[in-house]
Amino acid sequence: MEKSRERRRSGLFVVEGAREAGLAVQGGYRLQTLFVCREIWGESRPLPQAEQRFEMSPEVFARLAYREGSDGLLAVVWQKALLPENLRLPPNPFVIVLEAVEKPGNLGAILRTADAARADAVMVCDPQCDVFNPNVVRSSVGCLFTCQVACCSSGEALDFLRKRKIKTLAATLQSAAWYHECDMRGACAVVLGTEADGLTDFWRQAADAQVKIPMRGAIDSLNVSVATAIITFEAMRQRGFGGSGG
Repeated sequence: MEKSRERRRSGLFVVEGAREAGLAVQGGYRLQTLFVCREIWGESRPLPQAEQRFEMSPEVFARLAYREGSDGLLAVVWQKALLPENLRLPPNPFVIVLEAVEKPGNLGAILRTADAARADAVMVCDPQCDVFNPNVVRSSVGCLFTCQVACCSSGEALDFLRKRKIKTLAATLQSAAWYHECDMRGACAVVLGTEADGLTDFWRQAADAQVKIPMRGAIDSLNVSVATAIITFEAMRQRGFGGSGG
């Protein structure tokens, strides 16, 4: 559960909670093993389908659960290949691109924003954290499973976007253009980097345009999840809140 290396080796990851496990199943993920505490879950409450199931006491389940107030359900889930070529985009997509995201909590929060705004895809480039980290699942409240997600290198992401004629907008401190003055009604992808270093030269030089968020205080950057939400919902505002192509 805690080791990225073991998750990659086994092709499995952990999902805790009924809502998250249900969204995983709806998103096409298969449950390998289900661990359930009937005293917490309930005797008559139905359970999702899994290849195998184990029931246990509250004391044993408490040693497995990794969050407070658990509902008594924990699943071990088969991973899916999150490849750019598996993304299915509409004619006028809006895509979120993240370069070298480091913190699972930030990635989870961005996935939650992507779900709320109905972004068409999230591309995680050169990630410094594992997309299947349990903290990503938890902080995204299961939106890892409701969003189209692809993991790849920055070069692969750029090639994917250019082939589909999707304009790339790099969020940088050096830009002279305000994000809200940029036309995001057409097919576009907003690209964001880390709070500490921002985007690398690769994206600053390769992007079709650069945009920035006004900063009036003493610091010069926002948490990457907050910056993503600000720009994403501006794009949705321009599109009429009606989804892609609206």
